[in-house]
Amino acid sequence: MSEPRINDRIRVPEVRLVGPNGEQVGIVRVEDALRLADEAGLDLVEVAPTARPPVCKLMDFGKFKYESDMKAREARKNQTNTILKEIRFRLKIDPHDYGTKKGHVERFLKAGDKVKVMIMFRGREQSRPEMGFRLLQRLAEDVADLGSVESSPRQDGRNMVMVIGPHKKKAEAKAEERRRKDAEAAQPADDAPAAEAPVAASSDETAATAS
Repeated sequence: MSEPRINDRIRVPEVRLVGPNGEQVGIVRVEDALRLADEAGLDLVEVAPTARPPVCKLMDFGKFKYESDMKAREARKNQTNTILKEIRFRLKIDPHDYGTKKGHVERFLKAGDKVKVMIMFRGREQSRPEMGFRLLQRLAEDVADLGSVESSPRQDGRNMVMVIGPHKKKAEAKAEERRRKDAEAAQPADDAPAAEAPVAASSDETAATAS
């Protein structure tokens, strides 16, 4: 987006002027508006160029631009870039493989990403869609503390698909992960055993040594 015209770049006969605190000054000649800006040590900034006449405001343009840039940077920093991860199950999955794949789903959700879970049907398995539905429902219940179903199980050709979304936003998940890593980094120093103080010898031991 192009920057607004300011000061001498505003080439119109008159403007609708707004004061630095938002007060309406009214329609004035651009020369008078520039003089008021100069007297106040401010800039004349065109804030509504398509209005008739254009609307201009008295402000510190450098400060305004700096604050606008900071707000835009903070908005980008806090933007949630959620990624749709995909993981595939087979209908006849053994308990070990199920546990492994469930772990992947939990890891994705903890990171703030959505998960597209897909069950692949083979041969006659296509005639048993209810088994796929039960498997996906079981998975959704097992990870309910981390995410919830956003797209219910649906048949898609030879596959059945379900989407689970995380409870935490991406930015929240990243912040929590940073706190966890910081805590782990500080742990060794906190848990280091204190050096043992030397034990003084008893009077009997001292006497025995002397003899």
